Amino acid sequence: MDRNLALEFVRVTEAAAISSSRLVGRGDSKEADKAATEFMRKTLNQVNVDGTIVIGEGERDEAPMLYIGEKVGTGNGPKIDIAVDPLECTDATAKGRDNALSVLACGPSGSLLHAPDCYMDKLAVGAECAGKVNLDWSVKENLEAISQALEKEVDDLTVMVMERDRNNDLIKEVRTAGARIVLILDGDVTGAIATALPHTGIDVLMGVGAAPEGVLAAAALKAFGGEIQGRLVFRKEEELSRARGMGVDVIEEKLNNWFPAGYSRKLETNDLAKGDNIMFAATGVTNGPTLKGVRFTSRGAITHSLVTRSKSGSVREIRTDHRFETDPIY
Repeated sequence: MDRNLALEFVRVTEAAAISSSRLVGRGDSKEADKAATEFMRKTLNQVNVDGTIVIGEGERDEAPMLYIGEKVGTGNGPKIDIAVDPLECTDATAKGRDNALSVLACGPSGSLLHAPDCYMDKLAVGAECAGKVNLDWSVKENLEAISQALEKEVDDLTVMVMERDRNNDLIKEVRTAGARIVLILDGDVTGAIATALPHTGIDVLMGVGAAPEGVLAAAALKAFGGEIQGRLVFRKEEELSRARGMGVDVIEEKLNNWFPAGYSRKLETNDLAKGDNIMFAATGVTNGPTLKGVRFTSRGAITHSLVTRSKSGSVREIRTDHRFETDPIY
């Protein structure tokens, strides 16, 4: 894929972020998601690619989808798979909380895992800890390995975890091990990326979040040299069957009371996002540890975005001043 596509795709996430940010704090998550989706679709269809959505959004939230299998782009250009979340953290946007993003990842056909709409147990770290952790180990063993890799005491490590009942046992284990915890209500894509950026202070992301976001996180971490490991976990037989239909190796065995239907084999970063030509783009909607949210000005808006390309290892932070009166998108 042409490297210039990375900059084309950031225009897509910028448009989705600006449109949804007008609804920050207004209490309507579905309208915010609808606005992001409409502008993402409109802008995607201006990009010279023959794109297919392999991870869409909206099934869980009953929102207007960029649906799986939808063709996007002009139809001219390389055939690519695209994973999107036009508005990651719809509730955070509606309530004016942190960590909302507009996110897109892409790669050659067949490069992105077609993750079903279920949950994933995740472990994400930055480059210094890549290859030194294992989802099959205990929390204590992983924290000790991270401690050695970073040359920090365990009680100086910071673990980011989504504050959900399904993660309560994990939270207890982290506290018992002595590490610090940052609990978030939404946004584990942001959390995974934060592990690769030293200024965030986040050393590791642990816990169960949505599976599609695991693929998006893998796409971002590849350029940083970071790592994410995941295991799909199933609440219902229908979820397990759907994953099997997508070619995922599944184990029909109760994992715990939260996920009685089964789980998948452990998935590595390259299982989630294969190859060395993966691109990722994200634009902040509200403030977070990695990106600032949209700020409106008298003439338009200012956005803060992150663009990565695994082939070159390039990571760009982009601050863009948008002039609405001269930009045909708005």
